[in-house]
Parts: sequence; C-alpha cells; structure tokens
Amino acid sequence: MNEKTLEFLEKYVNKISPSGFEDKAAKLWKDEAKSFADDVHGDRHGNSFAIVNKGGSPKVMLAGHTDEIGVMISQIADEGYLFFTTIGGWDNQVFPGQRVQLQGKNGTITGVIGRKPIHLMEEEDKKEVVKPENLWIDIGVSDKEEAKELVEVGSPGVLGYSFERLQGNIVAARGFDDKSGGFVVLEAARKLSDLQPQAEVHAVATVQEEIGLRGAITSAYGINPDVGIAVDVGFATDTPMMDKEKRKVGETKIDSGPILSKGPNINPVLLKKMEETAETNNIPYQVVGAPGGTGTDANAIQLTRSGVATALISIPNRYMHSPCELVSLADLDHIIDLIAKTVETIHEEKYELF
Repeated sequence: MNEKTLEFLEKYVNKISPSGFEDKAAKLWKDEAKSFADDVHGDRHGNSFAIVNKGGSPKVMLAGHTDEIGVMISQIADEGYLFFTTIGGWDNQVFPGQRVQLQGKNGTITGVIGRKPIHLMEEEDKKEVVKPENLWIDIGVSDKEEAKELVEVGSPGVLGYSFERLQGNIVAARGFDDKSGGFVVLEAARKLSDLQPQAEVHAVATVQEEIGLRGAITSAYGINPDVGIAVDVGFATDTPMMDKEKRKVGETKIDSGPILSKGPNINPVLLKKMEETAETNNIPYQVVGAPGGTGTDANAIQLTRSGVATALISIPNRYMHSPCELVSLADLDHIIDLIAKTVETIHEEKYELF
C-alpha cells in the first residue's frame, strides 16, 4: 500500500462516524471518489455512491459500511456530568477510564468516562458487571449550563482512539469495523477504473449497519444490482483463549488473506468465481462456514427486491467492537485485488442455482 493511500485510510478511520452520524466520513469518502469515478453522489439516507463504467452491464454493487459503534448523551446532570447510552453492540467492560470524543455544538469535545475509584468500592461493587447507566462522561465543566454550551442531549461520540501502526503490516484503530470495508470498496472501484470491466460498478459506503443493516437495505433497493459483494470484518481466531470459538466460527488468521464465507447467504456460482480468481492470481484466502444470515450488509443485499447474487469478503480482525481493533494492510491489499479482478471477469453469466 502506497503512502498516499495509507494516509487516506488513516484520515477516514479517524473520522467520528457512529450510526446515524456518518456525514464527515461520508464527505471524505466522496471527495476521494471524485478523483476517479464517473459519478459520485449521496442519497437521503446518507449512503455514498461512486460509479465506475457507468452504462455497463450487469450491475455490481460493492458495499462496506461507514458507520461505527459509539455513544450518545442521554442526560446532562446539574453538576455538568453527562450520562450516555450506547450506539451499536458494545462490550461494556471496556468503558471505565476511557477517553471519549463527542461531536459537540462547535466541534469535537474531549471527555473521560468516570466511575467510582476501586479504593472506595465495596466488595459487592467490584463484582458487579459494568453498565453504562452506572458510568458518566466528565468534560471538565462546573455545571449544567456550562456543559450545554458545548454539547446537548443526543450528541454522539466515540472512544478516543486513533489510527496507529504497530509492527509489520499490522495497524490498530477504533472503527475498522467497518471503515476498513468502506476503504476497500472505494479502492477496488479505483482499481477497476483503470481496468476494463463490462459491469457497471457501484461502490457504496453504507450507513447504519450497526443498528440493523439499514443503509444496505435502502441503497441496494435503489441500485437493484445483479451481483453484490459486501466487505466487512471477520473474526480472527489467532489470539489466546479462542479454542472454543474456532469450533464455532472457524480458524482464521490475521495477515493471511481475505475470509470468504460459504453458506445460504452466499451465491455458490459467485463464490466459485472468487475462489478461482484468487487461485489464478496467487491471492491467499481463507474460507469459513456461514450457516445462516451473516449479520452483514450481504444479508440485506441478497434479499433486496427479487434477490441478488451475493458474496461476503471479510477482513480478518482482532478485538472486534473494541477501541483497539487490529487489521493487516496486506489483507486489505489482497481484498482490493481480489474484488477488482473478480469484477473484471463478471459478464452476463447466469447465477441461478437450479
């Protein structure tokens, strides 16, 4: 991955974009798409679109969701403390002591999540499961009025982690679920703009996936694609304490190539094409079983209108739905390559199963 592309990934991941508040990330994504796409636009829901080879056939939709999990202010106390609820599915144990970045009235406001110090807790308190309603955000103000000058009920936010390079290909950030997917579909579309696909390619940064695949539902309905490829993160099970999980979700490793899902959410003809493309181009990949709906945008795309031939490519991800998710830059490059080279071969073949 070249430095310019890496710089865009860093800027994109660092944008605050909890479900329903994706506008800043969406603007950055669309501005980048304008450098190569035939058409770039958004819709009333907030989805962002970049079209390559406009007028081609069939229609192929590439989807990665641009929203992330977050928090939302639910109450402002008289003393200026902020109580909050969650946006999307959190492990509540990660909250105490974290910094937060809130979308304030006039910019980003930094705060910390407070809890009673362990020295002052009773033994029973120490055993209690952490619940957001027993925590608060402290932004350093003295009262409610001062707080209300900066934020309001409904202000969203995220935990205060940003993009960092670790060793080798490994990078860390909050929000790789799934701005890494939004990044991949944009870069795959960019690569296709230099190739000669027959298909009309719609790269979509979908919204509100974390609260019910909502953006994929509306964008797929509008595009009415023949083929859909969703890009999301998948569980890397190469960390300690994952023996039982490997039996449930499969054995996959970070930095070992994209994860291809196999099951009823996945069109087998399209999956075979992707596997053959990977093998022909020496792209490493991993396969997992998905015995039902995948809980990703692939599920919504497959079920739109009269049905879409759908595939799911997952980015191996450690520590999913935490503020320190890890992915591999090499995996991202391999997925971009696999999508572009697969779509380049998609013509008017049939995907009917029987």
